[in-house]
Amino acid sequence: MFFKNTQRNKAVFLDRDGVLIEDTGYPHLPEHLKLKRDILPFLRLLKKKGYLLIIVTNQSGIARGLFSLEQYQLFQAIVEQALLSENVVIDKTYYCPFHKDGSVPEFSRDHEDRKPNPGMILKALEDFDIDIRQSIMIGDRESDIIDYPGLKTYLIQSDYPVGNGIPVYRSYKELFKDAGIL
Repeated sequence: MFFKNTQRNKAVFLDRDGVLIEDTGYPHLPEHLKLKRDILPFLRLLKKKGYLLIIVTNQSGIARGLFSLEQYQLFQAIVEQALLSENVVIDKTYYCPFHKDGSVPEFSRDHEDRKPNPGMILKALEDFDIDIRQSIMIGDRESDIIDYPGLKTYLIQSDYPVGNGIPVYRSYKELFKDAGIL
């Protein structure tokens, strides 16, 4: 008798700017790329523990006309190649080019993918059969706290202020320890 494997995937959803790379203010050129080196060993460990690594990133610079969709795509490929050169494989990247205050008509609107909305997470859940209860989100600002039941978000300290009562971690080691991954 054969039994179907019902084990679902677990994932770590990662904001890009401020979590994986330095947030230099709408990074989109190769010279803007500065990996956050302190997260790299933890990303490698997560992969060994069977987690999917999925980037979910708001990219309002596209809607604001600061850079094109093609520039974003090229820069994202450079980011993922830089991570790969550090033995970190990103399973998928989801991005949201929309912003209600944009100047590029095609992208100037609210959208269900724009964090904290759960659109990008919902796509990943469908694409990868993810168990949300075994998954976490890591961000660096309040807008990274995804509005989705069962998904716990952890914020790493950055230059962005967060509201009182929201825990912010000073190190990735502390964050992953508190998340029960270490």
